[in-house]
Parts: sequence; C-alpha cells; structure tokens
Amino acid sequence: MTTKASEANSFRTQLELQRSPGTDTPLSDRTLPGHIELVIGSPDAKDKEVTLGPSEDPHKFSTVKKWIILGVICTAATCAACDTTVAGFTETGLQASFGVSHQVAILSISMSIFGLGVGPLLLGPLSEFFGRSNIYVISYVILFALSWGVPFSPNIVTHLVMRFLCGFAGSAFMSVAGGSVSDLFEDHEISLPMAVYTLSPFLGPALGPVMSGFINQHLDWRWTYFVLLSWKFVEIIALVLLVPETYEPVLCLRKAARLRKVTGDLGYYAPLETRHESIKEAVFVSCYRPFQILLLEPMALCLDLWSAFILGILYLAFQAFPIIFEDIHGFNIQETGLAFLGIGIGMVITLPTHGFFDRLQAKSTASHEGKLLPETRLIIGFAGAILVPISLAWLAFSTYPQVPWIVPILASVFFGAGFVFVYTAVFTYLVVAHRKFAASALAGNSFTRCTFAAVFPILAKPLFDKLGTVGALGLLAGLSALMAPFPFIFYVIGARLRKASKFATI
Repeated sequence: MTTKASEANSFRTQLELQRSPGTDTPLSDRTLPGHIELVIGSPDAKDKEVTLGPSEDPHKFSTVKKWIILGVICTAATCAACDTTVAGFTETGLQASFGVSHQVAILSISMSIFGLGVGPLLLGPLSEFFGRSNIYVISYVILFALSWGVPFSPNIVTHLVMRFLCGFAGSAFMSVAGGSVSDLFEDHEISLPMAVYTLSPFLGPALGPVMSGFINQHLDWRWTYFVLLSWKFVEIIALVLLVPETYEPVLCLRKAARLRKVTGDLGYYAPLETRHESIKEAVFVSCYRPFQILLLEPMALCLDLWSAFILGILYLAFQAFPIIFEDIHGFNIQETGLAFLGIGIGMVITLPTHGFFDRLQAKSTASHEGKLLPETRLIIGFAGAILVPISLAWLAFSTYPQVPWIVPILASVFFGAGFVFVYTAVFTYLVVAHRKFAASALAGNSFTRCTFAAVFPILAKPLFDKLGTVGALGLLAGLSALMAPFPFIFYVIGARLRKASKFATI
C-alpha cells in the first residue's frame, strides 16, 4: 500500500477554475484561467511546490516557435554587438565636430566595448530574479533611449560617456541571451542552435564597419547612429511580440503567484521563493567570483587570455584595415567597410562544420567509456589554434602594394573561421568544466576579452607606425602562435587540473 508521501509524488491533476476565488467548490473541481497545468501531490499533501507541466515547458514549444525566438534573440545580439563597432568610420566626423585627435576619437569604440565587458559583472544575476524576457525588453529600451545621446552629444566627453552607457545597457541583454538557448532546446538538439547564437554576437563587429562605411561615405557621421536607432526600435518590437519568458524558475514563480491568487491557497510556492540570497548578495558574488576563477584557475586564465587576445586583434582590425586598404590599395571608406565581409564570411562558413566536430567529440567520448569529458569541447579549438596564426601571417605578407587586394581579404576569411572555432571551444569548455559556476566563468571571460578589445584599437596606430603593416601583423601572428598550444595542452591535462580545482566540475 502506498504511503501519502508516495501518493504526493505520483498524483497528477489538471485543475480548471470556473468560479471566483473563495468559492466552496473543491480544489480538484476547479479550472484555472489560461489552462494552468498543475503538477502537485495528493490533496492531503503539505508539499505544494509548483512545477511546469508539459504544455508549459519551453522545451516543448514547436520547432518553428523555438527558431523564431532564437532568431529574434540572435538579431538583437548582433545589433548590440554591432553598436560597438559602427564608430569605426565615424572618427573623422568626430574629429571635425569636437576638435579632438584621432586617438581620442578611437575611444568611441573602446568605451562602448568596455561597457559591454563590465556590465555582466553587475547585471548577469538579474535574470534569476526577474526573468529573461523582462531583461531583454528593459535593457533594449534603455539602450534605445541612451543611444539618442550619442549623436546629440554637445562635446566629446558626453559622447564617450554615452557610448560607455550604451555598451553597459547592451551587456544586460548579452549576459542573459545564451541562457535562452538552453531554455528552449534539449541537450540532444542544442548543438546547432548554440552554434548559431555563438556566431551572432561576433557577426556584429564584422557587420558594423560595412554599415558604417556606406553611411559615412555619403552622410554625416550622426546618421550612423540614426540608422542603428531604427534597428534597435525594430528589435524592441520583436522582443515584446515574439519572445516569451523561457526561464523555468521564473515561470514557476509566476505560476505559483497565479495559483495563490485564484485558489486563495497560500501554500503554493515556487523553488525560487525558497532562495535566501538577495539581489544585492547575488550581484556582490557576481562581481568577485569571476576574478577568483581567473586568479585560481590556470586553465580559465589561459583560455580567457587566448580568446581575449584574438578578440583584441579583431577590434584592432578597425584601425588596421584602413591602413591596408585605403593607404596601400586606395580604397574609399565604403570599400574599406566592405573588406570586413571577409571576416564575416569566414564566421558564417563555420556553421556546417559543427556536425563534423560533434562526431569527433562523440568518438572521443566513446573512447572514455561513454563519459563526456569537458576536455572534448576543446577539439574544435584545435582548428582555431592553427587557423588564426596562419591567417595573420598570410595577411601580414599580403599587404604589399603589388599584391592584389583580394589576397588579404581571403586571409581574413580564414581568420574569421578560426575566430569562431576558438570562441566555440572556450565558451563551451568554460560552461561544461565549471557547470555550477558557469555564469561566473563566462563573466570573467567577458571582462577579460572586452578589456583587450577596448585597448587594442588604441595601440594600433603606434604599433603600425613603428613596425609597419608586415611587422605589426607578423608580431600578432607570432604571439597567437605562442598561445596556439593551449587547447592541445588542456585537452591532455585538463582532467588532472580539474580534480585540484575548487570551482571546476570533476
């Protein structure tokens, strides 16, 4: 004979409330508005923890709905990232409008990307309290409002402050968006959606100069931001209309509140309501734990520095490409902007390769008796470790005037592909190897890479003036080659290092 406790775990009922709260109708005879599906214990059970039924689980959305949601999130992420790089061709206009030097005008890029890196430390935990959809809409509305201050700034200081705040606001979206992918897709189907999402924030930096080049060739620099404002407005509408809440703990929280309201029974609760950590405490932990991981985890530090250096090179390209294509090959602004399509094409062509790397990962897993080791996530990084230094060396020795302009663009295609391979490996490894502290591991990576991306554009002119295009790009190729062994080394010794770690998954 089953006990009441076993009854509480096995009894499932779907309730429909036809009368107002306070009615004498037994709870089991009621229907809830919106057909709330309730999984509870027996009527006598004290435990009334609310969970999601199958019809409420975002994993059970139709495939079309999942991809529509993912598509909106990806385009919004691309827009937020694009916002950091559209300033690349506004520098001449900024110099003329505000009477500043070229080095000061470059800060328009640096301040935006730095805001994007600092934001996740403070804003990352907010989705755990307020849900993802609220963060999406609120962050984008704030980003949209702040963006008006960029073209209408009365001086360079205000302009740079507004650029930082825009990056900060955009980071709230970026720090949450990756979680929606795991909310929507099961483990066996997540590979392609995650690859698409991982690609979207990095297409933004490649798309920004293309758009900015066309605008600044024909219009005042302020139109760069007016066009981007139009894109942001469209994204706000799409986020409001097409992206529902998908974070399960918050969905349960809302469901418990509805049940208490319509039944009058205050016993219903969501797991999130038993959490004792306040928002202040969560933000405090979010600020210091990423740096703990960076300081105490040699794997995380090395991989973060590797990925940060490569992102720094991408942002340095916004200063290097005008030197290569305008000064050497005689391109105008919009033609130089189009040269960035090579990097974007390289990023996109990596998508079909994920199936191949998934098979390699499965083969490696099988060789370890079916145990999925986090180190198998580094396999895709092997390709990136090889492609990045080769493409940079190729780019370095194709910058001579007698070399056709298409040759350095072809080199940038391979850099774009290597870039995606590196970031796919680093992101997935940090998450899987630090499962419990994945958000902190990624926040540390975000801060490190955005710091490099903010500094590298400032260093570009002195570097190229001192060493020339061949010397400067050759130096970057050599440094990236020194870091290339990282994924190979950690693939071999990673398991041993994880055992000695206080943060990593064993």
